[in-house]
Amino acid sequence: MMTKPGAAILITYKTDAVRDRITGIVKDASGTPIPGASITVKGTKRVTSTDNAGNFTIEAAKGDVLVISSIGYTSQEVTVSGDSIGNITLNEAAESLGELVVVGYSVQRKESLTGALSTIQGEKLKNVTSPNVQNLLAGKAPGLFVAPGSGKPGTAGSVIIRGQATLNGTTSPLWVLDGVIVGSSPGELNPEDIESMTVLKDAASTAIYGSQGANGVIVVTTKRAKSGQMGVDISTRNGFTQLTNGNLQMMNGTELYDYFASFANANTISFPRWKPDLRDSNFDWWDLATRTGFNQNHNITLQGGSEKLQSLLSVGYYDESGAIRGYDYERYNFRLNSTYKPFQWLTVKPALVGSRRSVADRQYSVTSIYSNLPWDSPYDANGNLVPHRSSLWVNTASTNYLYDLQWNKGSNVNYEMMGNLDFDIQITKKLTFASVNNYRYNNYAAAGYTDPRSNGGLSVNGRVTDYRSEYTRRYTNQLLRYSNNWGKHNLNALGGYEFNDFRSKTLDVYGTGIVPGFEVLDVTAKPERTRGGISEWAVQSFLFNSSYDFDGRYLAQVSLRRDGASNFGKKYGNFFSVSAGWNISREDWFKISQINNLKIRAAYGSVGNRPASLYPQYNLYAVNPAAGYNGIPGLLISQLGNPNLTWEQTYTTGVGMDLTAFNNRLRLNVDYYDKSTDNILYNVPISGLTGITSISQNIGKMSNKGFELALGGDIIKTRDLVWSLDINLGHNRNKLTDIYKTRNPDGSYTAKPLIVGDGLGIAGSANRVFQIGLPVDTYYMKEWAGVNPADGKPTWYVVTRDASGNETARTTTSDYSKATDERVGKANPDVFGGITTFLQYKNFDLNAVFGYSIGGRVYNYSRQEYDADGTYTDRNQMRLMDDWVRWQKPGDIATHPVARYNNQDKGNLVSSRYIESNDFFRMRSLALGYSFKLEKFKAKSFRAFISGENLFVLTKYSGVDPEIPVSEDSGSVLFSTGPSVYPMTRKFMFGVNVSF
Repeated sequence: MMTKPGAAILITYKTDAVRDRITGIVKDASGTPIPGASITVKGTKRVTSTDNAGNFTIEAAKGDVLVISSIGYTSQEVTVSGDSIGNITLNEAAESLGELVVVGYSVQRKESLTGALSTIQGEKLKNVTSPNVQNLLAGKAPGLFVAPGSGKPGTAGSVIIRGQATLNGTTSPLWVLDGVIVGSSPGELNPEDIESMTVLKDAASTAIYGSQGANGVIVVTTKRAKSGQMGVDISTRNGFTQLTNGNLQMMNGTELYDYFASFANANTISFPRWKPDLRDSNFDWWDLATRTGFNQNHNITLQGGSEKLQSLLSVGYYDESGAIRGYDYERYNFRLNSTYKPFQWLTVKPALVGSRRSVADRQYSVTSIYSNLPWDSPYDANGNLVPHRSSLWVNTASTNYLYDLQWNKGSNVNYEMMGNLDFDIQITKKLTFASVNNYRYNNYAAAGYTDPRSNGGLSVNGRVTDYRSEYTRRYTNQLLRYSNNWGKHNLNALGGYEFNDFRSKTLDVYGTGIVPGFEVLDVTAKPERTRGGISEWAVQSFLFNSSYDFDGRYLAQVSLRRDGASNFGKKYGNFFSVSAGWNISREDWFKISQINNLKIRAAYGSVGNRPASLYPQYNLYAVNPAAGYNGIPGLLISQLGNPNLTWEQTYTTGVGMDLTAFNNRLRLNVDYYDKSTDNILYNVPISGLTGITSISQNIGKMSNKGFELALGGDIIKTRDLVWSLDINLGHNRNKLTDIYKTRNPDGSYTAKPLIVGDGLGIAGSANRVFQIGLPVDTYYMKEWAGVNPADGKPTWYVVTRDASGNETARTTTSDYSKATDERVGKANPDVFGGITTFLQYKNFDLNAVFGYSIGGRVYNYSRQEYDADGTYTDRNQMRLMDDWVRWQKPGDIATHPVARYNNQDKGNLVSSRYIESNDFFRMRSLALGYSFKLEKFKAKSFRAFISGENLFVLTKYSGVDPEIPVSEDSGSVLFSTGPSVYPMTRKFMFGVNVSF
């Protein structure tokens, strides 16, 4: 429950009881009860606190003074008289705003927390325009790493909290929406509906989520109506977007001709158009494919009600036309949150949420804006589209994608509905039963049309595709909450049962052979493929949490959880945490007046992770046409089960300190953590004699150690001028500490390094190595040794090692095959974070958000194709960066080898040559606003603003964008960039927020 300004206290006497036995109810101005408020008879040791419904009872005599205090309010004194005392208003204490924090299954006072967490208010998310909540989190909290994805409309970023804790499972945090576990994604959540978000990071705060908390937890609270407040809130913003291509600049026709002419063997160039006038051919594929995109976002919120019934209705619309032509994204959202209190002991909280997301996809080719030769135009001299493999093109083997876009297209639409029927029953003043019940339904449909006249449709006479998927997810938890206060002791506990299940069904159908223009499966001449599947899983849990504090000084908390999941052989796992805190500043002997609050914390506990596959404990068989006979289907084994498979478990030790000083104008939070993951789940390679090449096993261990810092302050704080500055940073060091062992020829077993790909799915891209003692994001490839000054050839290192793996000698070679594969650095940054500054002068306000990253490296695969020294002559090449130099004559000290036509020196093959630093400093947003006084028009507030997003980035990275990309298919963070990166966009917006 969030605190609200202006608490009111209504105190009445029981006429049938002793006169000095006083009862009362503590409420805020909106009529919502305030739990945990302290009532003390001044000058005595008699003290009590309000229960969950705001009720209290205390013994007092006529003339006694009651001292009423609550976190978030300024204390007040009330004198007991024979008459009704009436209403008392508590003024909100500005320095205590946000003191109530939503954590796992409960709400706690910030000063009583023993865990590491960060709270982000919904207003802080609105400085960036995106339909996806993940993209709004970049730089908002220490230890929260966000890979933003791309500038493609609707693309969601990927979030990692305190480092990667698994090898091939999901690294995304668990999302909890209004008490409902919704999985590794928040779904179609409208950012405008968010009241606050709490990022849970350590064992003390995540252990209560057990098997799903290893990657951290993000708890989202949406807006609810307040009693007595009838209001309308309208927000609207409109603007345009432009692509930002970073430092990557492709050659124009003149530059590419001069580059070819500079080849050491230019005399061997023999294609028909190789003539001086080719220098004047200069078609701009970038200009063809790009445009100024349009973005709009509109939201209306209606709220109000009485003390018994409050309702909030929110409706939102988001629309974005891509800055690359032909792609349009649209989303509608609605939310209805209600609170009904028919009796003092019963609160019912129904909610209904829905969304519709649609995409119209006729997008121009992203790859072409980089790769197509500027000498080739999609149009002939008469302005008509040239066909595929046109004889007019230098690259006569290529296709003209515009020719296909005359007809080909795709679309998809997604519907999501969620309904809640939650209720609380106050059994006694100290005991409450709380029930959360949620049903979620999602329906997705995608359609594709490939015309018979297009390149992709020629061989099959056209194709129509139809994909459908739907899933349902049921969730319920039943909790008993206990709260008791006596003297200086405060005890809160909860215990409960939770159940969560999931069922999905897919259908994927292709048909070929169509008459041009017909786009339904019914007209296809031949069924090309029919696929479908059903997936199910279920998890049930028993949980317990208890927190205790003595006089607000000494804090303790314990959590226990037992999870059972359907996708394990050993179905049940146990998870726990213990934590403690000490509010030093509340000690009587603490006399440093400049420090308002000082607390130290410590926590230890375990959380878990489940495998990505649903049934790894079973042997599975697949119906396979190769196993059939005479039209009768047959079965082939597709998976070897492991009945002993169990949970990944991550044990975390953490310590932290929270400090505020100088009348709460200085804020400091520091945390250190040590995460150790055991029983890592991995698909271990095995002999393929049975047709199966891997099996799921618990095979290893890894650790993540790091620290986080959040430092903020109100530098200037006067009536007319306020300036605040907040900085956060995170540091994480990952290390693999154990991995499965393989058998040697002599019968012994050794944990050997495991080579894995980078996730791009492109042959010849980078590899990583899983090796004990190294980070799991360590690159493994040929090590670049530079350019030989004598002949301009590329060179790599040949490293000789002894039996123990120690380097004994190092030489260079120009023969790629003789170079040794080496460990050549890690991908993740050493330090990353954000900077936020806010300036307000009278009615003007200025807000800026910056992001930064230091020490990370990324494999720029695109340079293998576009910085290829003449190896590829069928695609355009990038301009050299300012500090790059190409070898031309003996003695040159160069960064780039000699360029040759059809170069076979292999200088563009995978090596550390293409690993680059992706350090950056980015302005994520800048907004200037003005608040108008329009009370005479019944407007409570009216603010107009202009904003810019992604205005600049400082980096030496030669690619499109230095921030690590995300796989569109899996949502996982990639450590390599492919040849067709959709650039990030720069946005300029104008918006208005008004409340009535």
